[in-house]
Amino acid sequence: MKHKHLVFFSVVFILAVLLPVCMPVTCADPSVMIDSYELYPEVLMPGDSAVLTLTIKNAEITATHTISSTSGGTTTTTVKTIGAIIDNIWISPAQSGGNQIKATSNYANVGRLAPGASFDIGLKLVVDENMSEGLYFPIVCIDVESYEDVRFPVQVKVSNDSVYLLSTDVPSTISVSGSTEITLSAVNARDSPVDGVEISPKDVDGIEFTPESIFIGTLGAHASQDVSFSVKPSGTGLKNLSFEVDYKNGDNVHNDIVVMPMEIIETLDVAPVLYSVPSTIEKGKSIRISLEVFNAKTESITGVIVTPITDATIIPSQYFIGAMDPDDVFSASFDLYADDIDYGNYTVEFKVSFKQGNNYYETPVVSSSFKVVAAEQSSGDGSLSVTIGITAAVVIVALILFFVFKKRRNAK
Repeated sequence: MKHKHLVFFSVVFILAVLLPVCMPVTCADPSVMIDSYELYPEVLMPGDSAVLTLTIKNAEITATHTISSTSGGTTTTTVKTIGAIIDNIWISPAQSGGNQIKATSNYANVGRLAPGASFDIGLKLVVDENMSEGLYFPIVCIDVESYEDVRFPVQVKVSNDSVYLLSTDVPSTISVSGSTEITLSAVNARDSPVDGVEISPKDVDGIEFTPESIFIGTLGAHASQDVSFSVKPSGTGLKNLSFEVDYKNGDNVHNDIVVMPMEIIETLDVAPVLYSVPSTIEKGKSIRISLEVFNAKTESITGVIVTPITDATIIPSQYFIGAMDPDDVFSASFDLYADDIDYGNYTVEFKVSFKQGNNYYETPVVSSSFKVVAAEQSSGDGSLSVTIGITAAVVIVALILFFVFKKRRNAK
């Protein structure tokens, strides 16, 4: 019994001496966390790569902790800095049907992260070519020495939506003469903006495009923008016009191509139309010829001039119209004189010249025939005079017979 009391007091003495050694006055542990993250680009396409930027923080705000211990009447105080030693940062892939969203590298032996401190780190993510559309959650893993590890899922959206071209105003048939303006729309069907948007026509035999390409730049999510090209054919026939839109989703280059069939035909989209041309003209007199010039093009034209071609004298020798907008119609009149030409049949022709862009064009001529005749043949005035003369003679003869008959009757 005596020995039992001795053992008890011995244990109490040891605990009284040793417990202060392990008793902290203040104590804290580091808490590593993902404070924020950013994915660029925000929405990926199959085959894309992206940069995942992580902000990693030690959320513990106490910089040190102090431990005090007493031994033999002496108190010892120990102050230690609180820090987290990060051994490795890596990504656990997201998977779907054998395809992955994975990181191309990891960061090993990152080092100590002090309390309240943070740092940014970038990891490259790659989406497999055949990855299906959807939301995926690859997991950011942070291995922390002696403390709790971090496992943090990040959201990655994969979408097949793209930037494409629509034929906003592209006629199926155009004239071989001059050039025709066509309009396309670049449409961003994605949930995020794209950069470096550029539209370029592909080479087509017998077709000249102006300009060679159009740079749009940034196109917002679900936004569109119209672009116009001038199409100048050099021959007729069916052509397949191809236009390519190139764009960047982040640093990933993509493109889309649209093909539009177009028939090039011989037709007058700028031409004079005769609407008042007399068929005869009296020798030594003049007639008025009236016409209209129309612009059926989709573009404005300038320097429009109507030129008559004939053996007779015609005034003016040229009619200057100037600029004409699309679908404009302009009237012009000419006086044709038959002073210096002989009797007979003649032709008067008209052509229109104009400028479109830096190029000059001439339309095929339109023509009409007229006949120079003598004055008595040119109208019905002579016949009318003869008719009046005969009628007057008949009336006079009738009056004479009437008076003669009346006189004889009175004589009886």
